[in-house]
Amino acid sequence: MDFTQIVYEKDRRVALITLNRPDRLNAFTPVLGQEFIQALDLADADDEVRVVIVTGAGRGFCAGADLSAGPGQAFSPREIPMEEFRDGGGFIPLRLFDLKKPTIAAINGPAVGVGITMTLAMDVRLASTAAKMGFVFARRGIAMDACSSWFLPRIVGLSQALDWVLSGRVFPAEEALAGKLVSRVTAPEDLLPTALALARDIADNTSAITVALSRQLLWKMMAADHPMEAHRIESLCVHYMGRSQDCREGVASFLEKRPPRFAMKPSQDMPDFYPWWEAPPFKPA
Repeated sequence: MDFTQIVYEKDRRVALITLNRPDRLNAFTPVLGQEFIQALDLADADDEVRVVIVTGAGRGFCAGADLSAGPGQAFSPREIPMEEFRDGGGFIPLRLFDLKKPTIAAINGPAVGVGITMTLAMDVRLASTAAKMGFVFARRGIAMDACSSWFLPRIVGLSQALDWVLSGRVFPAEEALAGKLVSRVTAPEDLLPTALALARDIADNTSAITVALSRQLLWKMMAADHPMEAHRIESLCVHYMGRSQDCREGVASFLEKRPPRFAMKPSQDMPDFYPWWEAPPFKPA
C-alpha cells in the first residue's frame, strides 16, 4: 500500500509506523489519520507482526492539528451538520482500542493536542528528553479530542488530567513521567532502540493469543461495572488457553529451560467468544 503522510515498515515481527510530515512537525491531517488507520489494519491482519511502534519523522512527534486551512476546516467543517460530525482524531484511538497487537508510542519530540491524545489508547508510551507534551485545547479555544476525556483520567488519574487539561500548558517529558503519562524517558538517540528492545522482547517471548486477550481484558474491564464481569470473561480465557497448543508449549519451554516457540495465530486461533465486548452486556451504548 502506498502512503503519502506516513511510512510503514516491518522488521523481525515489529511494525514501525512513522508519521511523515517533518516539515510541519508531523501535524495531523485527515489524510494522515486515514493512512494511520490503514496501517493499523495492515498490522492487525498480519500474523508476522507482533508489536506496533509509532514515532515521528524529524524533530517532532505530532504538533497537533494542521491549522493551515483555518480553524473551520481543521475542527468544524461548515458543510457537516453538528449531529453528523465526528472528530477525525477519535477514529485512531477507537481503532487502537480493538487492536489485537500491542502498541508502543516512541514520542521523539513535540506532541500536543491530537499529537498526544492519539497516543492514549496505545499500550506503552516512551518519551525522549527532547519531547514536550500538552493538552493545549483551552489555550486554542477548542475542545478535547480523540476520546481523551475517557482515556486520560484512566491513565493518569482525574486530578492530574484536570491539571494538564484546564491549564493547557506544555510540559516536559520528565513531568509526563512523574504524572505516569509515559513509562520511561530516554536520551533522544536511545528512544527507538529502547522501543525496539521492548517490542522484540514481547515478540520473541510471548504468546500472540495471550497478549491479544490480555490487552483487551485490561482495556475493556476499565469500564466494567463489577469484578464479576472480569471473572466471567477471564474464566473463559483461562479455560480456552489452558487447553491450547500455546499453553502446552509455554509449560514445556519453562520445564526444559529453553525459549518458547509459540505457534498460535491471531488471524485464525482466537476463541469463539472473542470479541466478547460486542455482545451484551459488554456492547457500548
